[in-house]
Amino acid sequence: MAAETLENSAPTILLAASDLSSIRGERTLFANLNMTVRTGEVWQIEGPNGAGKSSLLRILTGLLPAQAGDVQFLGQSIRQCRDQYHQAMLFIGHKAGVKPELTAIENLEFYAAVQGQPLQAPPYELLAKVGLVGLEDIPAQGLSAGQQRRIALARLWLTQAPLWILDEPFTALDVAGIALLEARFAEHVATGGAIVLTSHQPISAARFPLQQIALRYQH
Repeated sequence: MAAETLENSAPTILLAASDLSSIRGERTLFANLNMTVRTGEVWQIEGPNGAGKSSLLRILTGLLPAQAGDVQFLGQSIRQCRDQYHQAMLFIGHKAGVKPELTAIENLEFYAAVQGQPLQAPPYELLAKVGLVGLEDIPAQGLSAGQQRRIALARLWLTQAPLWILDEPFTALDVAGIALLEARFAEHVATGGAIVLTSHQPISAARFPLQQIALRYQH
Protein backbone atom coordinates (compact mmCIF):
# COMPACT_ATOMS: atom_id res chain seq x y z
CA MET A 1 0.00 0.00 0.00
CA ALA A 2 1.62 3.23 -1.13
CA ALA A 3 1.01 6.51 0.60
CA GLU A 4 -0.08 8.02 -2.70
CA THR A 5 -3.12 5.74 -2.85
CA LEU A 6 -4.49 7.48 0.24
CA GLU A 7 -4.16 11.02 -1.08
CA ASN A 8 -7.33 13.13 -1.22
CA SER A 9 -9.34 10.47 0.62
CA ALA A 10 -11.07 10.86 3.98
CA PRO A 11 -8.77 10.22 6.96
CA THR A 12 -8.31 6.50 7.57
CA ILE A 13 -7.33 4.88 10.84
CA LEU A 14 -4.01 3.27 9.95
CA LEU A 15 -2.85 2.25 13.40
CA ALA A 16 -4.76 1.81 16.65
CA ALA A 17 -3.35 0.84 20.04
CA SER A 18 -5.75 -0.15 22.79
CA ASP A 19 -5.04 -0.61 26.50
CA LEU A 20 -1.31 -1.19 26.00
CA SER A 21 0.81 -2.00 29.03
CA SER A 22 4.54 -2.56 29.19
CA ILE A 23 6.55 -3.81 32.16
CA ARG A 24 10.34 -3.83 32.42
CA GLY A 25 11.59 -5.90 35.31
CA GLU A 26 9.36 -4.93 38.22
CA ARG A 27 8.60 -1.45 36.87
CA THR A 28 5.54 -0.57 34.80
CA LEU A 29 6.60 1.73 31.95
CA PHE A 30 3.02 2.56 30.94
CA ALA A 31 -0.42 1.04 31.33
CA ASN A 32 -3.81 1.33 29.58
CA LEU A 33 -2.30 3.43 26.79
CA ASN A 34 -4.53 4.20 23.81
CA MET A 35 -3.84 5.98 20.55
CA THR A 36 -5.51 6.18 17.14
CA VAL A 37 -3.29 7.23 14.24
CA ARG A 38 -5.08 8.48 11.14
CA THR A 39 -3.76 9.32 7.70
CA GLY A 40 -2.44 12.87 7.54
CA GLU A 41 -1.30 12.91 11.18
CA VAL A 42 2.01 13.07 13.02
CA TRP A 43 2.13 11.62 16.52
CA GLN A 44 4.96 12.66 18.84
CA ILE A 45 5.80 10.49 21.85
CA GLU A 46 7.42 12.62 24.54
CA GLY A 47 9.02 11.84 27.88
CA PRO A 48 12.31 11.52 29.76
CA ASN A 49 14.81 8.75 29.18
CA GLY A 50 13.58 5.50 30.66
CA ALA A 51 9.90 6.43 30.41
CA GLY A 52 9.25 3.77 27.76
CA LYS A 53 9.25 5.74 24.50
CA SER A 54 11.40 3.30 22.54
CA SER A 55 9.58 0.34 24.08
CA LEU A 56 6.28 1.79 22.90
CA LEU A 57 7.58 2.19 19.35
CA ARG A 58 8.89 -1.38 19.32
CA ILE A 59 5.50 -2.62 20.51
CA LEU A 60 3.80 -0.63 17.74
CA THR A 61 6.11 -2.21 15.15
CA GLY A 62 5.51 -5.71 16.49
CA LEU A 63 9.15 -6.17 17.51
CA LEU A 64 8.32 -6.29 21.23
CA PRO A 65 5.28 -7.91 22.83
CA ALA A 66 3.11 -5.85 25.16
CA GLN A 67 2.16 -7.27 28.52
CA ALA A 68 -1.43 -6.29 27.78
CA GLY A 69 -3.43 -4.69 24.99
CA ASP A 70 -3.44 -4.91 21.23
CA VAL A 71 -2.14 -3.05 18.18
CA GLN A 72 -4.20 -3.03 15.00
CA PHE A 73 -3.37 -2.04 11.44
CA LEU A 74 -6.37 -1.11 9.30
CA GLY A 75 -8.63 -2.75 11.88
CA GLN A 76 -6.76 -6.04 12.11
CA SER A 77 -4.38 -7.16 14.85
CA ILE A 78 -0.79 -6.88 13.63
CA ARG A 79 -0.26 -10.44 14.86
CA GLN A 80 -2.67 -11.57 12.16
CA CYS A 81 -1.43 -9.40 9.28
CA ARG A 82 2.30 -9.26 10.03
CA ASP A 83 3.53 -9.43 6.43
CA GLN A 84 1.05 -6.84 5.15
CA TYR A 85 1.84 -4.58 8.09
CA HIS A 86 5.60 -4.72 7.64
CA GLN A 87 5.23 -3.92 3.94
CA ALA A 88 3.16 -0.85 4.79
CA MET A 89 5.38 0.36 7.64
CA LEU A 90 8.87 1.88 7.70
CA PHE A 91 10.71 1.68 11.02
CA ILE A 92 13.95 3.56 11.66
CA GLY A 93 15.29 2.96 15.15
CA HIS A 94 17.40 5.15 17.40
CA LYS A 95 20.61 3.78 15.89
CA ALA A 96 21.39 4.58 12.25
CA GLY A 97 20.98 0.96 11.20
CA VAL A 98 23.26 1.25 8.18
CA LYS A 99 25.69 -1.44 7.06
CA PRO A 100 29.11 -0.04 8.06
CA GLU A 101 31.06 -1.76 5.30
CA LEU A 102 28.83 -0.35 2.55
CA THR A 103 28.98 3.15 1.08
CA ALA A 104 26.01 5.52 1.19
CA ILE A 105 24.98 4.51 -2.33
CA GLU A 106 25.39 0.80 -1.58
CA ASN A 107 23.32 1.14 1.58
CA LEU A 108 20.49 2.75 -0.38
CA GLU A 109 20.77 0.14 -3.13
CA PHE A 110 20.57 -2.59 -0.48
CA TYR A 111 17.52 -1.05 1.12
CA ALA A 112 15.76 -0.55 -2.23
CA ALA A 113 16.48 -4.18 -3.20
CA VAL A 114 15.01 -5.43 0.08
CA GLN A 115 11.88 -3.41 -0.69
CA GLY A 116 11.72 -5.00 -4.14
CA GLN A 117 12.28 -1.69 -5.92
CA PRO A 118 15.93 -1.61 -7.08
CA LEU A 119 17.35 1.83 -7.80
CA GLN A 120 17.32 2.65 -11.48
CA ALA A 121 20.41 4.84 -11.15
CA PRO A 122 22.78 5.95 -8.36
CA PRO A 123 20.76 8.32 -6.17
CA TYR A 124 23.10 11.31 -6.34
CA GLU A 125 20.22 13.78 -6.25
CA LEU A 126 18.85 12.15 -3.12
CA LEU A 127 22.26 12.10 -1.43
CA ALA A 128 22.67 15.76 -2.31
CA LYS A 129 19.29 16.45 -0.72
CA VAL A 130 20.45 14.94 2.59
CA GLY A 131 23.87 16.61 2.50
CA LEU A 132 26.10 13.70 1.51
CA VAL A 133 27.59 15.04 -1.72
CA GLY A 134 31.22 13.98 -1.96
CA LEU A 135 30.76 11.27 0.66
CA GLU A 136 28.76 8.80 -1.42
CA ASP A 137 31.69 6.42 -2.01
CA ILE A 138 33.04 6.31 1.55
CA PRO A 139 32.15 3.25 3.65
CA ALA A 140 29.61 4.27 6.29
CA GLN A 141 31.98 3.28 9.08
CA GLY A 142 34.22 6.16 8.01
CA LEU A 143 31.45 8.75 8.38
CA SER A 144 30.28 10.67 11.43
CA ALA A 145 27.23 9.66 13.45
CA GLY A 146 25.24 12.49 11.86
CA GLN A 147 26.27 11.47 8.35
CA GLN A 148 25.33 7.85 9.03
CA ARG A 149 22.00 9.09 10.33
CA ARG A 150 21.45 10.96 7.06
CA ILE A 151 22.01 7.73 5.11
CA ALA A 152 19.31 6.03 7.15
CA LEU A 153 16.93 8.96 6.80
CA ALA A 154 17.43 9.05 3.03
CA ARG A 155 15.15 6.01 3.06
CA LEU A 156 12.29 8.42 3.73
CA TRP A 157 12.60 9.59 0.13
CA LEU A 158 12.64 6.04 -1.24
CA THR A 159 9.90 4.25 0.67
CA GLN A 160 6.32 3.87 -0.46
CA ALA A 161 5.16 2.84 3.02
CA PRO A 162 2.26 4.97 4.29
CA LEU A 163 3.15 4.52 7.98
CA TRP A 164 6.50 5.68 9.37
CA ILE A 165 7.62 4.83 12.91
CA LEU A 166 10.78 6.76 13.79
CA ASP A 167 12.81 6.70 17.00
CA GLU A 168 14.52 10.06 17.61
CA PRO A 169 14.90 10.91 13.89
CA PHE A 170 16.47 14.32 14.65
CA THR A 171 19.38 12.82 16.62
CA ALA A 172 22.81 14.05 15.41
CA LEU A 173 21.26 16.34 12.77
CA ASP A 174 22.11 20.01 12.41
CA VAL A 175 19.56 22.79 11.96
CA ALA A 176 19.47 22.36 8.18
CA GLY A 177 18.98 18.61 8.54
CA ILE A 178 16.09 19.10 10.96
CA ALA A 179 14.39 21.58 8.61
CA LEU A 180 14.81 19.18 5.69
CA LEU A 181 13.29 16.34 7.69
CA GLU A 182 10.30 18.39 8.82
CA ALA A 183 9.65 19.39 5.21
CA ARG A 184 9.70 15.71 4.20
CA PHE A 185 7.26 14.91 7.02
CA ALA A 186 4.90 17.58 5.70
CA GLU A 187 5.08 16.09 2.20
CA HIS A 188 4.37 12.61 3.50
CA VAL A 189 1.29 13.43 5.55
CA ALA A 190 -0.02 15.71 2.78
CA THR A 191 -0.17 12.65 0.51
CA GLY A 192 -2.06 10.54 3.03
CA GLY A 193 0.77 9.12 5.11
CA ALA A 194 1.10 9.07 8.89
CA ILE A 195 4.07 9.27 11.25
CA VAL A 196 4.67 8.15 14.81
CA LEU A 197 7.94 9.38 16.31
CA THR A 198 9.82 10.08 19.48
CA SER A 199 11.72 13.33 19.78
CA HIS A 200 13.22 15.66 22.35
CA GLN A 201 13.24 18.26 19.55
CA PRO A 202 10.23 20.62 19.52
CA ILE A 203 8.11 20.05 16.41
CA SER A 204 6.13 22.81 14.75
CA ALA A 205 2.43 21.99 14.56
CA ALA A 206 2.03 24.62 11.82
CA ARG A 207 3.19 22.23 9.10
CA PHE A 208 0.93 19.28 9.85
CA PRO A 209 -1.65 18.00 12.36
CA LEU A 210 0.35 17.06 15.47
CA GLN A 211 -0.85 14.76 18.23
CA GLN A 212 1.23 14.21 21.36
CA ILE A 213 1.50 11.56 24.06
CA ALA A 214 3.60 12.28 27.14
CA LEU A 215 5.05 9.33 29.02
CA ARG A 216 6.28 9.86 32.57
CA TYR A 217 8.97 7.93 34.39
CA GLN A 218 7.33 5.52 36.82
CA HIS A 219 9.33 4.70 39.98
